[in-house]
Amino acid sequence: MAKGRRVIEIFPKKYGFFPYVFLIYLCLPAFYVYQEEGWKAITGWIALLLFLLTYRQLYVTQKYFHVWLALQMLIILYLSIFFDIYNIFLGFFTANFIGWYTKKNSFFTALAAFIITLVIPLVIYIFNNDTFYHLVFFVPFLIIMLMSPIGVRSMNSRMELERQLDEANQQIKELVKREERMRIARDLHDTLGHTLSLLTLKSQLISKLALKDGEKASIQAKEMERISRSALSQVRELVSEMRTVTIAEELLEAQTLLETANIQLTIIGETSVKEVPHLTQNILSLCIREAMTNIVKHSKATNCSINIVKNAGEVNITIEDNGVGMKEQQTGGNGLKGIEERLELIDGCLSFSSNKGVKLNITVPIILKEREDNAS
Repeated sequence: MAKGRRVIEIFPKKYGFFPYVFLIYLCLPAFYVYQEEGWKAITGWIALLLFLLTYRQLYVTQKYFHVWLALQMLIILYLSIFFDIYNIFLGFFTANFIGWYTKKNSFFTALAAFIITLVIPLVIYIFNNDTFYHLVFFVPFLIIMLMSPIGVRSMNSRMELERQLDEANQQIKELVKREERMRIARDLHDTLGHTLSLLTLKSQLISKLALKDGEKASIQAKEMERISRSALSQVRELVSEMRTVTIAEELLEAQTLLETANIQLTIIGETSVKEVPHLTQNILSLCIREAMTNIVKHSKATNCSINIVKNAGEVNITIEDNGVGMKEQQTGGNGLKGIEERLELIDGCLSFSSNKGVKLNITVPIILKEREDNAS
């Protein structure tokens, strides 16, 4: 079997078509070079090819980043002075990459060098032509060019902060889960360890008494039943103290999420469903969370409604938005499968329709026995 060959990328895929679109702006410098002849034309084409090389290298590698950036500035300087002053607009390429510097010293050093690169050709042009008239056209573009690195750097800093925040939140969630597991393990050990040991001893005693003294064996059996009921009660108490995300709490989170995405949320019906067991509330909360995430990511909606109806023996939740709906091939994705799998754990069901927006209908049975257990 042949070994897989390494595919050489012109530009990293994560940037999409953006780097390729920018190449259109090389048409004007290429036109100016094309009008020249002899050695000047040759050096011009070499300069453009080197500019392309620096453009690619600045995208694909961080090694010698400042060297490639400096070379790009020198090429702009050369083309602006010896070919045409309008080649100064190649600086938009450089302005983008200056904004990639995260360290202040490196950023301001590169920005200062960039300003010098733009000023020198303009000064030479004024000296040779003895006029400022034509330079009025350059002023708004130069302002935009000089402000671009600041804007790009600010955007990259914000994206990096958001990434770090997401990582920190994920770590916090994992730590909370780990701490909860450890707490449950400790509580189970402390609560049930002694009880289970006692039941083991009782069962051994009953097996010995069964043949010798049936009355004592019966007393011990009743004692075991009492101990087991006590253990069951302790487990219920332990579970009831576990952290439960209620439907009401999740609706508050949903409202905050949708408000951030400029989507109006309307909640209809009873948000307080205290009689619904903790496990069921947890799963329904996760389903609502998944639905809200899908609406924010995919729906392009402006309004969303959540209707909660409690009937005899069941809870019905309807989630509807006025977005673009789902394509046929999306009906098996977009988190619907995850919602269905969660609902299967509590014998719930999901139905949905998609026209102008998506309508989800979640139905979960609330068995009488569950309610009694929850109240005990």
